[in-house]
Amino acid sequence: MQLDIFADSRDVMLRNDVLNALQRYDAIETQQTLRRLSDEYPDDDSVPQLTVLAGALDLRSSTAFSNHQSAAEARSALVEKTTPAALRMWGEHAGSRWLLPLWRELAQRASLLPFRADSIDTHAAALWLKAGGWSDARDAVLTIESWRRIPAPLAWMAEASYRLDALEQTWPLLAELAWLAPDRCAGLVERMGDKPLDSLLRKFYASFEGAYCLGLDRETRSCAPPDRSAALNAGESRTRDATAA
Repeated sequence: MQLDIFADSRDVMLRNDVLNALQRYDAIETQQTLRRLSDEYPDDDSVPQLTVLAGALDLRSSTAFSNHQSAAEARSALVEKTTPAALRMWGEHAGSRWLLPLWRELAQRASLLPFRADSIDTHAAALWLKAGGWSDARDAVLTIESWRRIPAPLAWMAEASYRLDALEQTWPLLAELAWLAPDRCAGLVERMGDKPLDSLLRKFYASFEGAYCLGLDRETRSCAPPDRSAALNAGESRTRDATAA
């Protein structure tokens, strides 16, 4: 939603007062300015979205989550309520930037929760990635026992490495993920939006026979899994060629 900060109308001025308080993450001032706007203009289209954002500031906390359920509820509220409101008020780029401190807060509060396969989204590593905390995400993954053998933390480590390191350092992780969980790897590469990396992954799949049975029905796979060492060696060779080009 684009607001004209130079307009003379009272409703625009009051709306901007709320947005300015939100930009400073000032919960008290946000509530005060929102109350003035809703009292004078109860039918203003922005009031419902601003109310959600004001509520998100009121709920901020530094207290560690005591269990996965409370972390899941906080994350759900941020994803399903706060995020749509922020994106509507500020747009994709500015709205996503405003959300980063809230994601960082969730990650910090979840730092003591152990990894659970049935609640992967509440692990600190996943939350740090949402917050853009690449180094913190990597550190959080390292606290998970045998993380390299589990698809979710392996994907988290691959993404953190991709953001922090050169492709040559990231590729072994992506190759292992492609071998262990091809669907998750494909989703990660698509989310990264790196076309050369996507092309490299496709070549990797084609570099050995029967790569993950990608052409077969998911429920009736009959081909044998590829040789992991051969796959990694082929991928690393292609990576060196790509980075040298």
